[in-house]
Amino acid sequence: MTSEAKDVEGETADGRTIAVVSAGLGQPSSTRLLADRLASAAVDALRGRGVEAEAVAVDLRDHAHQMVDAMLTGFTAGALRDAVDTVVGADGLVAVTPVFNASYSGLFKTFFDVLERGSLDGMPVLIGATGGTARHSLVLEHAVRPMFAYMRAVVAPTAVYAAAEDWGSGRSGGVDGLSERVARAGAELASLVAARAPAAARRDAADADPYAHPVPFERLLASGGQ
Repeated sequence: MTSEAKDVEGETADGRTIAVVSAGLGQPSSTRLLADRLASAAVDALRGRGVEAEAVAVDLRDHAHQMVDAMLTGFTAGALRDAVDTVVGADGLVAVTPVFNASYSGLFKTFFDVLERGSLDGMPVLIGATGGTARHSLVLEHAVRPMFAYMRAVVAPTAVYAAAEDWGSGRSGGVDGLSERVARAGAELASLVAARAPAAARRDAADADPYAHPVPFERLLASGGQ
């Protein structure tokens, strides 16, 4: 069993990093708990494929004031800048929000509003939400999934909603059903992440100097300059 997402920024040298964004307000938080379980399932599935991976947590409650500042000024700084870099530089993303007024929380939406346009293009994303009743489960499909689709992320087919009863106990309780959904969603995210080039390799390609390996002059002459 893997441990919960680390509360540090960083990435594995040769493996993949899963950023884990949680918009829970309390400590402890059922939203963070669900996020950790989803991330653990994705990491386990990647390791099952022979791909080393780690999860890095981003608790949005820690950055609430800086997010408001960023919305007003247009600039991110300090710990918020580190959190943004963690998310946009990851190989995959787990994003979990509590349900407020039948939608994602303002804290959750504000963080993704702060990101620069295009920063999540092609990013594999697993979405989740928590709430007091299962009646709000469709918030993932009518609010959260469309938001990430608009940001051109690639959202895993299975979204996981955890209501209060899902945290119950007993053989006939909600735990088994939630565990199955978490495992399926984690496997889907792992498949999307494994199919994509590592983030580090993509950054190296983007940063490569196009003039670092010029074509020898003799070869240009031999090809008629073409």
